[in-house]
Amino acid sequence: MIAPFALLLLCIALMPLFAAHFWEHHYPKVAIGLGLVTAAYYVFVQKDWHPLHHAAHEYVSFMALVGSLFVISGGINIRVKGEATPMVNTVFLLIGAVLANVIGTTGASMLMIRPWIKMNRYRITGFHIVFFIFIVSNVGGSLTPIGDPPLFLGFLRGVPFWWVLGHCWQAWAMAVGLLLAIFYAMDAHNFRRAPKEVRELETAHEDWFFRGLLNVVWLALVLGAVFLPKNLQETTVLGVFSIPALVMFAAAAASYFTTKPEVHEANDFNFGPVKEVGFLFIGIFLTMIPALQILQSGEAVKIDTPLQYYFSTGALSAFLDNAPTYLSFLAAAMGHEHLSVDSTSDVLGFTTAHAAHLTAISLGAVFFGAGSYIGNGPNFMVKAIADKSKVHAPSFIGYMARFSIPILLPVLIVVGWIMVK
Repeated sequence: MIAPFALLLLCIALMPLFAAHFWEHHYPKVAIGLGLVTAAYYVFVQKDWHPLHHAAHEYVSFMALVGSLFVISGGINIRVKGEATPMVNTVFLLIGAVLANVIGTTGASMLMIRPWIKMNRYRITGFHIVFFIFIVSNVGGSLTPIGDPPLFLGFLRGVPFWWVLGHCWQAWAMAVGLLLAIFYAMDAHNFRRAPKEVRELETAHEDWFFRGLLNVVWLALVLGAVFLPKNLQETTVLGVFSIPALVMFAAAAASYFTTKPEVHEANDFNFGPVKEVGFLFIGIFLTMIPALQILQSGEAVKIDTPLQYYFSTGALSAFLDNAPTYLSFLAAAMGHEHLSVDSTSDVLGFTTAHAAHLTAISLGAVFFGAGSYIGNGPNFMVKAIADKSKVHAPSFIGYMARFSIPILLPVLIVVGWIMVK
């Protein structure tokens, strides 16, 4: 029964590369079909509805956060006039790394990629797009459960909201700092290639315009829903829709209908990306049920040290979706201690007794999501926007051969060796 889960992850990783046309039109059927295979097993063979009910509740909570942040960030438009110096670019990426923890890596990426392209329009190259993916779309979002889907899954399972910040901020600061330093050196070299007169003329004036700022109110409502009292968080409608999820859905609807159409048009806003995430995660949440149950036995994964979990989680997160990878290794680590990832009290106990292991899994899942275009959802979205804007983004192989292996991987090895080991 692990086969549907493995097959779905392989499809997510490989179909966009080798059968893009088929995948674009049929991925909902594949994801839901594989999910129904697992659901049928639990209904007709195991005769146990509990795992399916738990998965449905978790899926709705997950999509409420991801979907609401996507819709609300799509209602905020940033326009830039003028060109950016290397220092301005570096500060912009740092702001993106912080913002990713407030509106998610997907929200921050969609909000900031177009201004990023415009503010560098006369000299933008592939490395600008790649470092944006490294920092804003991935590594930056490792401080809160809102930042990246893997961490939110941990939050839903019982990891305290501020636990991630308390245990990951030093590794975050080191990884972001190293990547920003490398970017600044490369961007300064790129900047000096233009004649001095052109540089001075293009960077003389820079103006910023913001539209759709009413959405900050809806964003605050979503963030407030995460911190509702525990009794409200545990209250559900129809056994699936939690109160925080309903608040998030309401905020997303309010944002969509109060945002002016011209703002959505300026952002090229559409529901395509969140629709894809929604369909794929129906399949993921269902098919991973038996995989998690087997991993909880503690016999499926033979690794022990935090550094081993860091690199093992990272290796898979670079090519498979990092959310189920995180949950799989968390289940394995907890199973090794005879604990269940389905038990909130067990998860809470694990965060205290084995904080180093959970930190390693969290960092590996988020950091290594930048290893390829398919490691994290925002990566391909950013590439698609760059291609549409006539910016030369590297190919799948070029991304890895020129950037993620020679630049990102050494940085993550150093961070892992110092902060995790």
